[in-house]
Amino acid sequence: MDKNGGKSRNLPLFLSIMKKLHDPIRVFRRHHGILRTSEAIKGGIHPRVLYRLRNEGIVESLGRGVFRLLSMPDFSEPDLVLVAKRMPQGVICLISALAHYELTTQIPHFVYVALPRTVKSRPNFDYPPFRCFWYSAQTYAAGIETISINGFPVQIYSIEKTLVDCVKFRNKIGKDVMLEAFKEYWRRGKTDVNKLYAFARLCRVEKVLTPIMETIVSIYD
Repeated sequence: MDKNGGKSRNLPLFLSIMKKLHDPIRVFRRHHGILRTSEAIKGGIHPRVLYRLRNEGIVESLGRGVFRLLSMPDFSEPDLVLVAKRMPQGVICLISALAHYELTTQIPHFVYVALPRTVKSRPNFDYPPFRCFWYSAQTYAAGIETISINGFPVQIYSIEKTLVDCVKFRNKIGKDVMLEAFKEYWRRGKTDVNKLYAFARLCRVEKVLTPIMETIVSIYD
């Protein structure tokens, strides 16, 4: 058997597989249509190819070092997606989470994002504007859920964890914002008081939560 002949016959197949593996569009689609430059390079896309794709209108730049495939549907909440892409450990929290759950009339001027205290330095990028809140290991890990924004996975705290966080950070986000969220949560009728108090105990705000709940119940009783 001609071993060299066998290798030569397999070469076109090998080259075809490698081309598909490093095809820029395929790489973008594997990452839900959005790539950081470092991810693109790791996927076999040279930076020159990225800029050529941008210049030809195939991809767009979403700020320094992040590109989106234009043939993919627009993201319904692009700022959340971009922060999630830039900060893989980040969890959407507080007013940004309230806005996602439609529990506030506030329009966030920043993306509010939680990070564990083990992250040594604040992420460094200009867009979108964001505010970091530093959590202990336990309070950071509790209540994380993953939502899909047009197919892109984004970490966000559950409704009950978000509400308890609003109690904890009430002086930073505003007590009126916190109370509005609790009122809307209670008005909808899909409440889980046990979850609220479990998170409140973890975050050490149980004594603060109780009079808030009493006020809300008295309004809607």
